[in-house]
Amino acid sequence: MSRHIVLILLVLLLAGCAVNPVTGRKELTLIGEGTELQIGAEQYAPLRQMQGGDYVTQPQIVAYVKEVGERLAAVSDRPLPYEFQVINDSTPNAWALPGGKIAINRGLLTEMQSEAELAAVLGHEIVHAAARHSAQSMQRGMLLQGAVLAAAMAAGNSEYAGLAVGGASVAAGLVSQQYSREAEREADYYGMLYMSRAGYDPAAAVELQQTFVRLSEGRQSNWLEGLFASHPPSQERVDANRRTLAELPAGGQMGVERYHRVMAPLVAAQKAYDAYDEGRKVLHENRPDQALTLANQAIAGEPKEALFYGLRGDALRKQGREREAIAAFDQALQRHPDYFHYYLQRGLAYQALGETTAANADLERSVALLPTAPAMNSLGQLALNRGERTRAMEYFSAAARSDSATGRQAHAALVRLDLPENPDKYLKIDFALDRQGQLIARLANQTPVAVTEITLEVGYIDQAGKRQQTRLLVAGPIAAGATYQAATGLGPISDPAQIKNLGGRVAAARVAD
Repeated sequence: MSRHIVLILLVLLLAGCAVNPVTGRKELTLIGEGTELQIGAEQYAPLRQMQGGDYVTQPQIVAYVKEVGERLAAVSDRPLPYEFQVINDSTPNAWALPGGKIAINRGLLTEMQSEAELAAVLGHEIVHAAARHSAQSMQRGMLLQGAVLAAAMAAGNSEYAGLAVGGASVAAGLVSQQYSREAEREADYYGMLYMSRAGYDPAAAVELQQTFVRLSEGRQSNWLEGLFASHPPSQERVDANRRTLAELPAGGQMGVERYHRVMAPLVAAQKAYDAYDEGRKVLHENRPDQALTLANQAIAGEPKEALFYGLRGDALRKQGREREAIAAFDQALQRHPDYFHYYLQRGLAYQALGETTAANADLERSVALLPTAPAMNSLGQLALNRGERTRAMEYFSAAARSDSATGRQAHAALVRLDLPENPDKYLKIDFALDRQGQLIARLANQTPVAVTEITLEVGYIDQAGKRQQTRLLVAGPIAAGATYQAATGLGPISDPAQIKNLGGRVAAARVAD
């Protein structure tokens, strides 16, 4: 029996079953409530950071969303430390983390027509948290991967999701997974029940699902990237909601007028956000001049929005205008001092200007909000320039965990520092016999840099049964990712089985200049 299977069976024996507080059914529980709450608490902030940060421009809108969410949470079947935040992103989306940490995107708020529709969305997400749907998805993944304890202990739609490192890199996967059909049915049913308990008209949930079905048939791309990715709509769900509606008391609050009154500033700024979104797109296409024009248009339309100044700074940096970019990021931070992107980009601008003290402070602050490969890589460079080799290696090692261009750059920097002292970590050796029975050492360079002046130590048992050792110099260089064969001068060896008695290690090596 494999080690993974034994581990799974052990955890299953220890876990047992628990009653789901929402459905009343007994369920296998691998993730305890303490771990569930810890995961939500730890991942809530970094996930919001990597998706655009909290929306802070109109605080009354955020307060309104929290009010509706707390009204629904108060009638839920499971007491949790519920939190509700608005994410500053135009993609229509909403999500829930384990432990009751819930977010809704700015882009979804402008698509709805009533407070009851908002309640339908938030109620749905509350059920996902209360009924442990995210935790159940994690359990399924752990069982399939045979990594139950590791996942429990460790415990996007964003350009930064792939750049996050450390524990923050877990966050995107927690909300990008698609719920099962059963979980979606439960969230719909109990979400409507919570709406009714809280005094909202559950008919809004039916109307909202009908709208979602129409939009999905029209295949609107921003919806497909957002809510529909993890909450796919269907006529089956609409029909199920109608049956639920027939079971519930008629009537309740719709809140159409109040909803439109509260959301009016956001709706009025829609053209400014459209300009910003287009500016991000053209900047990604390396058109900074056009992005700068669009940023200025957005600022003119809504001068209180920090994102727009951030776009302006990013465009100016692309143009090489670092000092002006710093001024733009200053303005962004005046409006939102708790978003990592502005510190990161301002820090990179300071680094480009050689102002290392300011650069280091900003990059450290960005990492405190969201650890990313670009920040870690630059902090590593700054530490190396100060002669802090060990600290630089720590930063490069953290950045190298990101599967990105910056992560690969950091990995190369780490190898350059570490390989001379620990060549055996990076260069792998095995042995083979040529046709004449001579021993060949095969050396694999698993690094992104060329390596030269390699010394191998080979241990073997001679014909007299005594342990012998020889040192071999491989001049190289061996290119990055390449394999090199070197004659050892040992042989002939008549019995290939003798190779098993050989031992070898890389004793020394140098990164080729």
